[in-house]
Amino acid sequence: MAEKTVAELLQQTTEDSRMMDAPLSMRLQAVADAVRRLRPEFTAVVDRMVARLEANEVGRNAPDVGEPMPEFILPDQDGRLVRLGELLEAGPVVVSFNRGHWCPYCRLNADGLAEIAPEVRRLGGKIVAISPETHRYGAALRDYADAPFPVLTDLDNGYALLLNLAFWVGDEKRVAMKESGFDIEPYNGNNTWMLPVPATFVVGRDGLVKARYIDPDYRRRMELDAILEAVAADGSGERRLRSA
Repeated sequence: MAEKTVAELLQQTTEDSRMMDAPLSMRLQAVADAVRRLRPEFTAVVDRMVARLEANEVGRNAPDVGEPMPEFILPDQDGRLVRLGELLEAGPVVVSFNRGHWCPYCRLNADGLAEIAPEVRRLGGKIVAISPETHRYGAALRDYADAPFPVLTDLDNGYALLLNLAFWVGDEKRVAMKESGFDIEPYNGNNTWMLPVPATFVVGRDGLVKARYIDPDYRRRMELDAILEAVAADGSGERRLRSA
């Protein structure tokens, strides 16, 4: 019998983490710990890629707190065009960049956003998720989380490039991902092996960034309570968030 890939091994771990009554960071860490235990060589490749991105300050020059969030017009999972400016007419918007539905950390992140979506809506805000996958796979991410928000397709990472969030995975990580069951070429519709740094922006009604979380380590994401705090503030108590 063939040895299971990392992707296969993580399916149950991801579902177990999803059921945890714990902060999002702990759910994500449970998956990261499982990878480190089951495939330490894969974790070593990830750690080297993250170190490279951090050394090159990838994502550092994305829109910061107090700066305007560039406009986007992107198709959702059903092919409908969504414009940031129109969303902001109703209130603050949470913009979440994800790698794709194939990524267990992104699935948990989307699931967490779906948890707080009713409270975001009560506060007058909206959520949009963005990934470089084609719309059919954006629909898969939305369905997985049973998300009441759209998953937009940033084909070829055009918007992520505009925000200085896109990066090349690198040959070592590309080989490791394909061997581990994470071949992203069919999902992204290209062979560029470009991905966005996972990031979360809370954009106020005035179009300015009120809070942001950018981390080259895709195993970490913005805490859900911090998102709600920023949405509630919508201009007061602005702050910049990044994991250590």
